[in-house]
Formats: sequence, structure tokens, C-alpha cells
Amino acid sequence: MIGVVGINTSNRGPKWTVKLGRRDSKTASLAAANSGVIPPPTSTLNNLINRFQAVGLSTRDMVALSGAHTIGQARCTTFRARVYNDTNIDAAFARSRRANCPRPSGSGDNNLAPLDVKTPNNFDNSYYGNLISQKGLLRSDQQLHNGGSTDSLVEQYNKNPRNFYADFAAAMVRMGDIRPLTGNNGEIRKNCRKVNS
Repeated sequence: MIGVVGINTSNRGPKWTVKLGRRDSKTASLAAANSGVIPPPTSTLNNLINRFQAVGLSTRDMVALSGAHTIGQARCTTFRARVYNDTNIDAAFARSRRANCPRPSGSGDNNLAPLDVKTPNNFDNSYYGNLISQKGLLRSDQQLHNGGSTDSLVEQYNKNPRNFYADFAAAMVRMGDIRPLTGNNGEIRKNCRKVNS
């Protein structure tokens, strides 16, 4: 079975076909989520590429999926070091982020900032323009456009939102196929927002 879902904000953003019948876990685990599978916000480009390749995703998949950071927010603790210490950051952008993320650790740790400074509530390709302008909030995001092998992909997605949407949708389908639960493990949800009762 398949169904069609996708992100669509004001008729913007990609859509993709989602395979139905995937088994979801019945429990959540903070330890499993932090087990090193998901790259931390301090990752280098090589670390990002290696982590995605370890689960069968290409560098193109990684750059496209990172575009999901066009929406959402990050806690001060995840970007404090970048806005105070990094040199590959727009100076005015760093100053604006410091205003809501004081330097002493522990002060304002949970303060939030949008991952996409330009259009934080729209799923679009402005995330890539932010990277070109050195306004990536997370160190790991800015690594995608920092004189390395992924610069050209970032520039391509910045210029052509259709290419970004197509690659993002294809990568979402591939990501959905990573290590699916089988047999009696997990459950097929009746409502994907909650465990079956």
C-alpha cells in the first residue's frame, strides 16, 4: 500500500509518496535517539557524509534532507559556540543570535532561534541561500557550504527550488526505508501521532 503525503505550506514545498504499512516502535528512547546515529550540530562535513552513508544515504540525499532546516528552531546550547567562536559566519547574523543566547553556559540555554533566518515558517529553499551568506545557525549546516565538496549542491538548490524539492522527496522515501521493523516488532499505527491503544 502507498499513500501520498508531504509538506505543503501555502501550496509550497515538496510532496512525495509514502509507503503505508511501516511498523513504528511502541516506545521512544532518548538514549537511542542520542546513540550517535543522528549527527550532532557540531559535525564536520566528513562526519555528516559518513553518518549518512552508514545508513545507505548519499551525499546528495544528505544535502537535500538538510534542507528540512528551512523550518524549525534550535536551542541556544546547540549554536552558542558557533555564534561566539566561528569565523565562517556573517558578523551581523552572529551578533543578532548572541542577543538571545548569552555567553555564560547555563544562561539562556533553552532560548530558541529559527534555523532559517529568512523564511522560518515556510518550507522553501531559502535555507541554502542562508548558507551561501554564511548564516547557517548550526555549525553542521554551515559545513555544507564552506569550501568543500557539497558547495555546488547548495548553490544548485539555492538557484532551483524544483531540483531541491525533487531530491528532497526522493531522499525522504529512501530515508523511510532505513532499517524498518519487521515481524512482531513495533506496530502499524492507526493514528501516526500516537501508539495504538
